[in-house]
Amino acid sequence: MAIPLPLTSYSPISTSSVSSTSFLPLTPRQRSFFSDQNVSRRALFTFSSSLSSNNGSTPEPVNGSGLNGQSSFPGMPSFDGTSKPPLKWRRVLLKVSGEALAGDEEQNIDPKVTMSIAREVAAVTRLGIEVAIVVGGGNIFRGSTWAGCSGLDRSSADYIGMMATVMNAIFLQATMESIGIPTRVQTAFRMSEVAEPYIRRRAIRHLEKGRVVIFAAGTGNPFFTTDTAAALRCAEINAEVVLKATNVDGVFDDDPKRNPNARLHESLTYQEVTSKDLSVMDMTAITLCQENNIPVVVFNLSEPGNIAKAIKGERVGTLIGGTWNSTVAAT
Repeated sequence: MAIPLPLTSYSPISTSSVSSTSFLPLTPRQRSFFSDQNVSRRALFTFSSSLSSNNGSTPEPVNGSGLNGQSSFPGMPSFDGTSKPPLKWRRVLLKVSGEALAGDEEQNIDPKVTMSIAREVAAVTRLGIEVAIVVGGGNIFRGSTWAGCSGLDRSSADYIGMMATVMNAIFLQATMESIGIPTRVQTAFRMSEVAEPYIRRRAIRHLEKGRVVIFAAGTGNPFFTTDTAAALRCAEINAEVVLKATNVDGVFDDDPKRNPNARLHESLTYQEVTSKDLSVMDMTAITLCQENNIPVVVFNLSEPGNIAKAIKGERVGTLIGGTWNSTVAAT
């Protein structure tokens, strides 16, 4: 039970006597009161003898005072009622397909695409958003396509595809670090000379320190796609959303390449994706997202600015398993 402090009469203190004011130590009962109320004892008080020389004008702001109408603490509303717009997500997982990294497909990896990704990720990490990335390897080798060729079984083909994702991840890491983004690559199986092994707690710690973490080698198991790896890693690191970057504007009710009148879905439920057999992600990935209440945003990677918009939670592409904030403007 909290014991209130005894009330005392108030008497104004002149500015000339501030510097000579003495503060009595707290009694045991008073110390107990502050301890029970979890009152922080860390405070910074700044007294200036120039208060009386301002001729009645507004005093200059001091550390954390916010007397000029602006809040000195990030995310807190200022005295004039304005504040920074809230971010929809604080930790996100970006899934980048290998085909998207190829760009115009003249080469396996287009440096312009990786640099575009790096710059947009850099812009949002400065806002305090934690970003993890899962990369595919279809631009170099796709296991499901090569399985059966020259006696290559599916498991071996998938392992080759996992190594292709590592190549993409290292390339993307080099691009990001070239513009000053601290980045770590973690692989699902050990490749200690080129990347860290995937360790959940270490990955989360990297994110908390402001580093971008790139997950490579899928889940480390054959017969699973990198979409499933994205859903799995998202659940493991407690990310709030899977952002799937593709070569189309979102999820349509028909193939937009064949039907120019195909309608773009602004939002879908998990059940609609499965019942309509929409080719968004494989069923394992969609089921994993549904079971863990992870929304999925499908958007066009090639459209400039879309990555930053998606990471910040602005309306872009198609949202699966969630609802857009009414305060977020459509783009």
